[in-house]
Amino acid sequence: ILAILLNCVTLGMFHPCEDINCDSERCKILQDFDDFIFAFFAIEMVIKMVALGIFGKKCYLGDTWNRLDFFIVLAGMLEYSLNLQNVSFSAVRTVRVLRPLRAINRVPSMRILVTLLLDTLPMLGNVLLLCFFVFFIFGIVGVQLWAGLLRNRCFVKDNFSFPLSVELGKYFHTENDDENPFICSMPRDNGMRDCGSVPKLYDEGGQQCNLDIDSYNSTDNTTCVNWNQYYTNCSAGLINPFKGAINFDNICYAWIAIFQVITLEGWVDIMYFVMDAHSFYNFIYFILLIIIGSFFMINLCLVVIATQFSETKQRESQLMKEQRVRFMSNASTLASLSEPGSCYDELLKYLVHVIQKGAKQVAHACRFLARRAGLNIANSPPPPTEPQRSQNQRRRRKSSRQGSVSVHHMVHHHHHHYHLGNGSVREGGSIRCLDGR
Repeated sequence: ILAILLNCVTLGMFHPCEDINCDSERCKILQDFDDFIFAFFAIEMVIKMVALGIFGKKCYLGDTWNRLDFFIVLAGMLEYSLNLQNVSFSAVRTVRVLRPLRAINRVPSMRILVTLLLDTLPMLGNVLLLCFFVFFIFGIVGVQLWAGLLRNRCFVKDNFSFPLSVELGKYFHTENDDENPFICSMPRDNGMRDCGSVPKLYDEGGQQCNLDIDSYNSTDNTTCVNWNQYYTNCSAGLINPFKGAINFDNICYAWIAIFQVITLEGWVDIMYFVMDAHSFYNFIYFILLIIIGSFFMINLCLVVIATQFSETKQRESQLMKEQRVRFMSNASTLASLSEPGSCYDELLKYLVHVIQKGAKQVAHACRFLARRAGLNIANSPPPPTEPQRSQNQRRRRKSSRQGSVSVHHMVHHHHHHYHLGNGSVREGGSIRCLDGR
């Protein structure tokens, strides 16, 4: 996990625009760190492949996270091979961005969380399909009602032309015409704006201009004429608001506008555009869209995620308990009552075991060399040789036979005494018994 965090830091400190050829000292240091981290990941992958196997259900490539690690290492190898051949392939370099994803597999809680979120996708797909149909209906309604209306602008009449000394556009422009254009309503519609509501023109001194074209003096060009009063023809133009992104000309653009509305970001401007061009009562469409889209559909997605999250969490907890019971049982292949640690813990334990075994071998070799040199070193008694072992066995057999003979002699003597007492001295034996009592 420390290598992954170090890789995140090096990726964040790299400046591709400043270090194109990587000539600076800073870029070379970062490149050295990147080479070390890639070598670490590659060695880790090889060790896991040797320990677990490559193909199979419980092998290295049988796990999804291991396949992600394998893909990242393989892309890094491809990148280094292309660099050796002086071939620039920037698409392969972007795979470095996936390296921080390895931290998900290293942190158990994060891995469980991602697994739980992935388990919610099947049920979430049904909710998203319902949202698609709802937004599709709203999109069709918007296209049928407002297709092309957001391009309405106030133009001058066809038989009118401005003087050559006056530089004015063909239609009325506001100060911020891209984000806040003057959208007018055609006579057949019932919008809130028409070309009669175009604001008057002001001169440089802030004075309102009220004169017409007949009072214009073309020699000194100082006459304050209200040229805006001649923008009286409301017709469709060529440009939609926000550089053409917001409109209802087709279903795709309608979905873009609907998505912005349900995010509750800038939806008021879109509603005002539609109300100015078509009708005041169009606010009903946006109110329903916000209630259904923002308050209902999005919360429905959250409910589905929460429900599936709790179910999957219970299943994962039960699975972890079963694994813990299996590791604690006698049938465990670990021959211990403790659960196995991570790969790094097992490697560390194995390394300690190898070091201890090597130390014992080195100590034994030193004692052997010391005995050959004539030094007296306290040592445990050497194991008996084969003749000594056979001699010890013969001694044990002889002692066991002697013990059995003595026991048999004692038993025979006891029976002989018993017969004498019963045969010849029965009365005396009884008297002795009475005296003893």
